[in-house]
Amino acid sequence: MANSNGPDTGSDVEELESVVIRFAGDSGDGMQLTGTEFTRTAALFGNDIATFPDFPAEIRAPAGSLAGVSGFQLQFSSLDIYTAGDAPDVLVAMNPAALKTNLPDLVQGGLLLIDTGAFKKKNLDLAGYQTSPLEDGSLSDYRLVEIDFGKQVTAALKGSGMSTKDIQRTRNFFALGILFWLYGREPQPEIDAIRKKFSRKPDVAEANVTAFQTGYNLGETMELFDTSYRVPPAELDQGEYRNITGNEATALGIAASASLCGLPVLFASYPITPASDILHSLANYERWGVATFQAEDEIAAVSAALGAAFGGTLGITSTSGPGFALKQEGIGLAVAAELPLVILNIQRAGPSTGMPTKNEQADLFQAIYGRNGESPIAVVAPATPAECFELVIEACRLALEHMCPVAFLSDGGLANGSEPWLLPDPAGLRAIVPPLCTEPDGFAPYVRDENFVRPWAAPGTPGLEHRIGGIEKEDVTGNVSYDPENHEHMVRTRQAKIDRIAGRLPAAEIEGPEQGDVLLVGWGGTYGSLHQAAARLREEGHAVGHLHLRYLNPLQSNLGELLRGWRHVVVAELNRGQLRSILRDRFLVDARGLNKIQGKPFKVAEVAEAIRPLLSGDSGEMRA
Repeated sequence: MANSNGPDTGSDVEELESVVIRFAGDSGDGMQLTGTEFTRTAALFGNDIATFPDFPAEIRAPAGSLAGVSGFQLQFSSLDIYTAGDAPDVLVAMNPAALKTNLPDLVQGGLLLIDTGAFKKKNLDLAGYQTSPLEDGSLSDYRLVEIDFGKQVTAALKGSGMSTKDIQRTRNFFALGILFWLYGREPQPEIDAIRKKFSRKPDVAEANVTAFQTGYNLGETMELFDTSYRVPPAELDQGEYRNITGNEATALGIAASASLCGLPVLFASYPITPASDILHSLANYERWGVATFQAEDEIAAVSAALGAAFGGTLGITSTSGPGFALKQEGIGLAVAAELPLVILNIQRAGPSTGMPTKNEQADLFQAIYGRNGESPIAVVAPATPAECFELVIEACRLALEHMCPVAFLSDGGLANGSEPWLLPDPAGLRAIVPPLCTEPDGFAPYVRDENFVRPWAAPGTPGLEHRIGGIEKEDVTGNVSYDPENHEHMVRTRQAKIDRIAGRLPAAEIEGPEQGDVLLVGWGGTYGSLHQAAARLREEGHAVGHLHLRYLNPLQSNLGELLRGWRHVVVAELNRGQLRSILRDRFLVDARGLNKIQGKPFKVAEVAEAIRPLLSGDSGEMRA
């Protein structure tokens, strides 16, 4: 076919709908940067994209070890896509450990690009190879391309004055250059981007440019590939897009919330993986009314955010599962004082320290039930990286307009994964209207409106002196009260306030038929896999629906009715079945669980395969 989407490669060109690439190497090999650079180019070209970075928890794990392998998977497509792909079509392996840990995922007949210079005895031993896989025939099922990356960059940078160690650090850009040629990407924008990224170190910038060009030219001149490929742009909705991660979208949503509510934001946080990037991003948003405070620990962070809320400012704090546990007493105080507080929990695999860089969504019970006493809070969960923007705005809206704490449950996959985001029209974002009180007439700290929401009076406002706190208060007056009847009244009132939120939520909607054989239910970052699995089964003629929940407490008012229209309800979660337990308890529905707890996301194929037995009448145990 004619080459219409990139530079002339001089080889046969095959057009593909989508490609999945995985870069894998040591944590110091720059795999995250390499994947990000290819992703940025795919986004600029107009492809739909989805990414899944995967890296070790150690800052610098032992070189060459299996535990130290870092990977970055991306799918780019001319179609709408929802995941980073089940399995890579292309695997770039920078050393034996990267090959061993990632080869099982590579599709049969997939392209395997190996840096042969790293396949020395020491590295083979570290990876547990008895013989070199390059010599024992074990890679015969793949399209193997062997190149000594180190030798190539050493020759290209001879006379540069750089150390051998620094030269070897350019191998990732050499690999990137090869893939740019293979998929017909124009090299000049990337060359410009490299120079901009390393502008403070011009020698490093030029070394990386040289390595990149060497890889690109090698694809042209050495006839390593019989075919090059083109993935045309996707037909996306008209508008301005940017590639965005979930944490970046969350930070932008917080800045937008400050504008929408007309109040300053105090974002108080203690660094923890995978939430830290939100604090880093927001540190640049001071001009948008966001003040950041890196606290000395998790308890100090939630206390600072709660103090800001007491003072009439929107208080937000972020963490992951272990830090969320430490914040629970502060959240309980926010429940008792009825102050607006947003808690971002970017979930990771637990318990305890667990696997800090791996994916899980096992903090739902902690969010809903994790405090002493009857301490209800609202809980929301975004489904995609881009959706983090609108859902964190919704969390701020619920906290401010209902004077309550709100937990925002993202996860590591959403936080670090990316996708194209259609920039919203700022004029279309609805204002947030907190119940601020400035007039003393009729004021009392716990007088309530029809939704049981109390007024918000900033300290120091004349005539609005009051006291709130963790000791039980008399309704309306706010006086300390140990009266048993008042305590029960206040407990039920605080719960009723959360329950009333359901009346303002949009109705839950099912993708696909409204009733049928199997309803696949999920929440959070599993959306893409569940969406595609259900769509695949519908294409095969099965009556399968997909219901993805963004509001987890309270649940949407029509949810029970939707669940009752299905022969089987399957709740898919990256935990042991927390949402399933809630739905069974609340609606007495015989929901089945599809559960995976491996620190990895669902694959589309494994979800579809797990459901198929139900469609044929087999109701045995389900496993992902």
